[in-house]
Amino acid sequence: MKHDVPRWWMNAKFGIFIHWGVYSVPGWVPIGYYEEWYHWWIHNPAQPSNILWNYHRNTYGENVVYDDFITGFNGAKFNASQWINLFHDAGAKYFVIVTKHHDGFALFDTEDTTHRSSVHLGPKRDFLGELMSAAKEEHPDMKRGTYYSMPEWFNPAFKKYGFGNWPGGLARNAYNASKWEPYTGYIEGKDYLKDIQEAHMKILAEKYETDIMWCDIGGPNRTIEFASQWYNDAIKQNRQVTMNNRCGVAPDFDTPEYARFSSIQTKAWETNEGIDPYSYGYNRQTRDEDYRSAEAIIHSLVDIVSKNGNYLLNLGPTGEGEIIPAMVERLMEVGHWLSHSGECIYNTTYSFPGAEEKNLRFTTTPEAFCIISFSKPQEAFTDGGAAEPSSHDEVLQVQDPHSHDQQAPWEIYPVDGGSEEDDQGDPFKPRRGHALLVVERPVPILPRDDIYLLGGSGKPLKWKFKGNRLGIFVPTRELDRVSHAWAFKVEYA
Repeated sequence: MKHDVPRWWMNAKFGIFIHWGVYSVPGWVPIGYYEEWYHWWIHNPAQPSNILWNYHRNTYGENVVYDDFITGFNGAKFNASQWINLFHDAGAKYFVIVTKHHDGFALFDTEDTTHRSSVHLGPKRDFLGELMSAAKEEHPDMKRGTYYSMPEWFNPAFKKYGFGNWPGGLARNAYNASKWEPYTGYIEGKDYLKDIQEAHMKILAEKYETDIMWCDIGGPNRTIEFASQWYNDAIKQNRQVTMNNRCGVAPDFDTPEYARFSSIQTKAWETNEGIDPYSYGYNRQTRDEDYRSAEAIIHSLVDIVSKNGNYLLNLGPTGEGEIIPAMVERLMEVGHWLSHSGECIYNTTYSFPGAEEKNLRFTTTPEAFCIISFSKPQEAFTDGGAAEPSSHDEVLQVQDPHSHDQQAPWEIYPVDGGSEEDDQGDPFKPRRGHALLVVERPVPILPRDDIYLLGGSGKPLKWKFKGNRLGIFVPTRELDRVSHAWAFKVEYA
């Protein structure tokens, strides 16, 4: 089966991932562990050498099993509208929410396939339905995706299909191996692949109208039966839908996890990682200052997009459904940057000559070429005096502050490559208070093209192409308007 990646997905570039479930209630693992694996870690190994085994016993006692956390998963602070507006303000064009992780607990109406869900247990709320409805009503252009774990660790119905870290079958009590732990909400007599897995995927596609089927783990599946119907139905509905490479067949895009490709990939791909450097699920062990900074997120986004990828950034809300302030602050800062520099991110593609050169990254569109610098260009003048040619025939020679070749000064012509005027209306004259950005690779630029700093004043900058190097002369006051990354847009005439 072959399926093309939707154009909207290729253009979207930035999405939000949400890991939220029963595991968010304990919300604790040693740094370096995935918190959403809490249920698994308690049992593996079930002995005193296991840090998490000890933590659970000391915090909750030996008689508390994982399913006892279901009552604490109440969603008291969950507000679908607030979540969707935050994703929008962060500049995300799509989101993917975990609808069921490996613990088998679902955030949607599983009907009578199983009653191990938030609709039948705990809060008795359809969290997925609330989020999808809010997105449709408030930001209908935002695409909506659903993560779905193909296997389950301890589902009795999965035992016949079990493998590796997903063995299926009930778990023995981590502190008394003579007892079995319950699998609350389980309904007897179901074939896991047909009556649970495939049925759930159909519910997500038909009832919740997911745009992205984001599977995890793979393993035994009935994806071919599901996908053939889903894709055909989408065509009839004039919808473009997509599926990742973890469903078993027909992958549209690859999904490196807490990793990325170091060079341009012509095949569609998407890096996913947490705002928490070590975990997708909420971990109260992670200090506010240890979350990825807005600058780190922006640099990751730019680097990934320059190599033809998308960036799916994960949030881990608390058990009550709160996205903590430290995460919100970083998302809002990312959104502010995208509000002025998003032209060099959204609807772009990679540059054939290469994605990067030192601390610069490149993207392109049919109408423009983008140069994004991870560091702020430095002031080019250091002699302490004004540098103003007396006529338009004279040139100003300045050194590239980043270059090791101090024998090759740049000649910046007062009227070359732009028509900016100073506050008195006189032709722009280079003077102290300007910086020089040098691109030491071929750039698609012609004499009548203009260069702008996105987030700057909106006036064209002076530039000169010398050999195979492009020099961009920019007032430092413009650079000061921007933080984290400086996007220069070459606009074709």
